[in-house]
Amino acid sequence: MSNVLITGTTSGIGKAFAEKFAQKGHNLILVSRNAEKLQAQQSYLQTHFDVNVKIVACDLSAENAIMEIQNKLNEWQIAVDILINNAGFNECGAFVDTDLTKELEMINLHISFATKLVKSLLPNMIKNHYGRILNVGSTGSYIASPTDAVYSATKAYILSFSNALCGELTKTGVKVTTLCPGATKTEFAQKANIQNSPLFKFAVMKPEKVVKKAYPKLMKGKRLVIPGVYNKMLVLCSKILPVRLLNKITIRMMKNKPIKTK
Repeated sequence: MSNVLITGTTSGIGKAFAEKFAQKGHNLILVSRNAEKLQAQQSYLQTHFDVNVKIVACDLSAENAIMEIQNKLNEWQIAVDILINNAGFNECGAFVDTDLTKELEMINLHISFATKLVKSLLPNMIKNHYGRILNVGSTGSYIASPTDAVYSATKAYILSFSNALCGELTKTGVKVTTLCPGATKTEFAQKANIQNSPLFKFAVMKPEKVVKKAYPKLMKGKRLVIPGVYNKMLVLCSKILPVRLLNKITIRMMKNKPIKTK
C-alpha cells in the first residue's frame, strides 16, 4: 500500500484523513506540533488498523521544518506516495485589529511551508510516475473575505498554486487536488473565535463527511473537491455576484462590522 504523509493530523480534517487512509490500509507519516497527541494518535491507529504509523513532531512554522521531515523520511527510507497538505489555522477580525505576528505565521504555514513540502516530495513522485497531492483550500479561496482578509488570501494562493501544478504535471502520473470545504465542525472555528458566527450556524459539515467526499476524488486524481451542496452554491455565487455585495454578505456571515471612523 501507499505511504501517506499528512500534516495537522491531531484534530479535524487531518485526523479524519488519517483514519480514512488507515481504514484503507495505507501506511502513515503523521506530522504535527504536539508530540503527546501524535503519540496517542499513533497508538490508536496502529491498534485499530493493520498499518505502520510514523510520527514527526515539529513546529511547522519553523525555518527548518522541511529539513526535519525530510531527514526523518531519509532515516526511515520512506518514499511518500500521497501528500495531504492540511495544517492550518485562522486569525480572524478586522485587519487593523488583528495580530500581525499570527498573520505572518499563517502566511508562512499556509503558503511557504506548503509550497516547500510539495517541492521536497514532488521529484520522487515524478520519478516513480505516481503521486497524489491534496492541498486544503477553502470556499474562502474564491472569496476575498472582509474581516478574514489574510486567511482567504492564503487559501486563494493554495487554489491558484494547485491549479497551475495540475497543468504542469499532465502525463507524469502525479495528480493535484484542491479541497475547498466550507464551515466544518472542528477546533478551527473555536481557536479563531468564530464558532458563534452565522457562518458556523448553518450547513456545517463534520470532518468525516468532508473526507468521505474527498477521498475517492483524490484517489481518482480529480482537480477540485467542494464538498456539500451549500458550499458549491457559495462558490457559484462568488463567481456571479459583484464584489461589493459579496463583501456585505461576508461581513454579515462572519458577524463583524465594517470599520467606522469618526
